[in-house]
Amino acid sequence: MKRESNQPQSPSRRLWLMRLAQAGLALPLLPLPKLIAEVDPQRLAPSLTPSPSSFFAQDDALLEEIEQASFRYFWTQAHPETGMVLDRCDARNPVTGEIGSIAATGFGLTAICIGERRGYISRSAAQDRVLNTLRFLWKKLPNHRGFFYHFANINTGERIWDSEVSSIDTSILLCGMLTCRQHFAHSEISELALDWNWLSEDTPILPHGWTPEGGFLQYRWGDYSELMMMYLLGLGSAAHPLPPETWNAWKRVTFEYDGIRYIGAFAPLFVHQYSQAWFDFRGKRDRYANYFQNSALATEAHRRFCLDLSDQFPDYSDDLWGITASDSKNGYVAWGGPPQRGSIDGTVVPCATAGSLPFLPEATMRVQRNMKNRYGAKAWTQFGFVDAFNPLNDWYDPDVVGIDVGISIVMAENARTSFVWDTFMKNPEAKRGMQRAGFKPDTTPQSAPLAKRPPPTTPTR
Repeated sequence: MKRESNQPQSPSRRLWLMRLAQAGLALPLLPLPKLIAEVDPQRLAPSLTPSPSSFFAQDDALLEEIEQASFRYFWTQAHPETGMVLDRCDARNPVTGEIGSIAATGFGLTAICIGERRGYISRSAAQDRVLNTLRFLWKKLPNHRGFFYHFANINTGERIWDSEVSSIDTSILLCGMLTCRQHFAHSEISELALDWNWLSEDTPILPHGWTPEGGFLQYRWGDYSELMMMYLLGLGSAAHPLPPETWNAWKRVTFEYDGIRYIGAFAPLFVHQYSQAWFDFRGKRDRYANYFQNSALATEAHRRFCLDLSDQFPDYSDDLWGITASDSKNGYVAWGGPPQRGSIDGTVVPCATAGSLPFLPEATMRVQRNMKNRYGAKAWTQFGFVDAFNPLNDWYDPDVVGIDVGISIVMAENARTSFVWDTFMKNPEAKRGMQRAGFKPDTTPQSAPLAKRPPPTTPTR
């Protein structure tokens, strides 16, 4: 099933991402008062490490830098009164825009929990920002049956363009809200009344979204992807739960690359990461798989795929790999593999390895370290790594993208301390969703660790 709609009046999430990137600098800019509030982003408070990390001190220090820089994005590039986070910005010359993303806002709410936990911001300032955001969501941001429009004006909440009411982006937002509910334990933070029964009224396969102009979008979440969080949230709903059979309705296709077998999709690497940013699949399995191990296998297959491209693109190596949906020199591209998707040109996407830190910590950390040490002069910004860069043609993206910054900070924290997993999984919705989906402790014999294939030998020239 294609992941992108061809209906011009009802574009899917992926088409909106590409359209947004292409529109970029041509969009009008509106003033945003008090963009930087409560803290000076250049002088964050000393880190208050919440628990020991399993990384070496040097690597842990780099992850701390990544998390501080990522938090800076979500704190300074959000409207302080509405809490809506900008979808993207020029990292070296941030200007005030109006296009907010509910998915970036969901990552931003989670980032605030991380920032407060690590001492980047005071608890009172963090809680005030969270409450401002949630009050705006509940009282002013337009929605339909509890589901929100993909893109909205960060000042007013008005729907941007003709974007869809998005099922997956609302799910990312909800994950951020539920993380805040457990971390701050404030009486105002409660569950959104999402009508999951409306979303599944004619099929167990959930649609990508809905528009008032055309109704439900044509394409549905029917193949393995980032969809797991959405189905689990729906299953875990107390008021309008999805029927249990919806968990078994979507397809799980087995892929194989270089002898590695895993459940996958014709989609970029991020599909193996997003649901696992909040839901803790470690040591659990349903009737089909242990999805944490599956993501580790998919990441290793992707690493080998990149190494196999090194004859064409000699920048790819054990020290530099990772391709997922991102900006490119020619616009936004949903590229990756295996199998190859998009016109890969040697571009590296930092969030590809950052988002897989919990799955392959040694291999992904090696890339993060190399990017900072070797390419940091051009690739590192006040908000962390640029969204993408290509050493072969000396192209460095001027922008950072909210959801890519978001997966980086959340998975870095999970790899270090499991904080987001531990916090989010306290929610009864999360527990109930996994229980109704049939998850149980994984008692199957664990496979031996993957043998690390040596990088290809560079031919003599």
